[in-house]
Amino acid sequence: MNSNYCIGVDFGTDSVRALIVDAHSGEEIAAAVHPYPRWRDGLYCNPIRNQFRQHPKDYIEGVEQTIKACLKQAGSVVRANIRAISVDTTGSTPVAVDAAGTPLALLPGFADNPNAMFVLWKDHTAVEEAAAINALAKKFNIDYLKYVGGIYSSEWFWAKLLHVVKSDEAVYKACYTWVEHCDWMPFLLTGGKHADQIKRGICTAGHKGLWSSEYDGLPSDDFFATLDPRLMKVVKTYPKRVYTADQLAGSLSEEWADRLGLSTQVLIGIGAMDAHMGAVGGQIEPYFLSKVMGTSTCDMLIVPPHELGHRVVRGICGQVNGSIIPGMIGLEAGQSAFGDVYAWFKQLLLWPVQHLSNSNSADPILTRQLYARLQDQLLDGLANEAAKLTFDESSELAVDWLNGRRTPDANQQLKGLVSGLTLGSSAPSIYRSLVEATCFGARKIVERFQEEGIPVKGLIGVGGIAQKSPFIMQMLADILGMPLKVHRSEQTCALGAAMFAATVADIYPSVEKAMEAMGPGFDRVYHPNITYTELYEKRYQRYNQLGVCIEKA
Repeated sequence: MNSNYCIGVDFGTDSVRALIVDAHSGEEIAAAVHPYPRWRDGLYCNPIRNQFRQHPKDYIEGVEQTIKACLKQAGSVVRANIRAISVDTTGSTPVAVDAAGTPLALLPGFADNPNAMFVLWKDHTAVEEAAAINALAKKFNIDYLKYVGGIYSSEWFWAKLLHVVKSDEAVYKACYTWVEHCDWMPFLLTGGKHADQIKRGICTAGHKGLWSSEYDGLPSDDFFATLDPRLMKVVKTYPKRVYTADQLAGSLSEEWADRLGLSTQVLIGIGAMDAHMGAVGGQIEPYFLSKVMGTSTCDMLIVPPHELGHRVVRGICGQVNGSIIPGMIGLEAGQSAFGDVYAWFKQLLLWPVQHLSNSNSADPILTRQLYARLQDQLLDGLANEAAKLTFDESSELAVDWLNGRRTPDANQQLKGLVSGLTLGSSAPSIYRSLVEATCFGARKIVERFQEEGIPVKGLIGVGGIAQKSPFIMQMLADILGMPLKVHRSEQTCALGAAMFAATVADIYPSVEKAMEAMGPGFDRVYHPNITYTELYEKRYQRYNQLGVCIEKA
């Protein structure tokens, strides 16, 4: 058998990771992670304003360093037999580029301008612009929002673009077009010279960019011109043709071949969003909800087109033919905050230690050691204690909208809440309520699919939280009342990208065949504990009542 290896690169929120996979056995040969240094230092972000931007240098440095580190681990034989590279990224994470396809932040005069950088998926500065898109859409005879759940989100492409266009004249004048991160990275690796050469994937185009074959591309020029005439600059550069991720973007350029120590014969696949490739890496199957759980969740479901028919699911993040697996309708939902809820609570509890570390009276070495230990162990300790607690209908109850609500029915202006606090409330009991709230949010998504006639037969858990937190996974199975199987791979997004790379390289005729051959299977299954069914049902109804109160406030 010929030796064939593929590289999957996964650009997450905090870091980029690369993975070399044996395309025949699925064995993970080497892996490397690169935290984004500028992001780590909090540069260009303002959480109070919900502004989260990432500098393109973080991405460029990250892809180079992780791939080179993987190749060094793997050795010369593997290096000589790398066939293809595919990437996934967060989304919607667009950036303004010039005619050469260069992000403006890489040009003189824009290096420190957040509006010239990638606007990260979790950036919610465009709430007003999203509202304007939703209001305008109601005035058109054609429902341009029906394939994105009927509500356009501030997390998505056109809202972010409109916000920057309105607030930064210099960026507007300098840009040629805007492009998603997952479309720009293959362009970079293949050495593209003009922005018109960028091959845009159907994944972001359909779920975030309002592209649909029904409209032969984007909504009408009249729609965008009415919204803001300045948008037409980008509309005119947006191609009618988009691509599924099993297709070829090009070959590795000479520059990048030299930088990475690879051949220009290495193929580069079309990019896609992390959760969509993660669902493939997690061996998704029809009607099983694949929950990619990290800072947020992205919930993926695939349905054969002939079974979905003309149904359009309300209030989700879109349904797009081929966005996950070519030939299948990809349905996307998710929560704006999942792991971020737990991270927020951890940082809240760590504030005294952080404050002490800046105090002249504290021992800086001991304080740093304590802080590092707590950073590493705090959430596990909270989970262990929370699992021992008894709770009832009146125990602490939270709503998980700390970063707004993604689905069902996007509303990024909503806020979170913790109720039922008493002098007896403890850190573990509050943490338990936050975990429960995120699981209740997951249940709302499942119920929306079911209400729209889409059955959910089971759950697939992928990502770090699924791997590392039995407490959260068991509660999720209990609250949703269905089995949850956890995928064995710790790098499902990068693994999914490698599966697509193997398909691009014609090692497999389809993504399904690559998934079957390269997938390592599942690690364990969590079954619902019926002991808590009645109690969770009562608490879930109270969670819904609290949500209604927040929305009316």
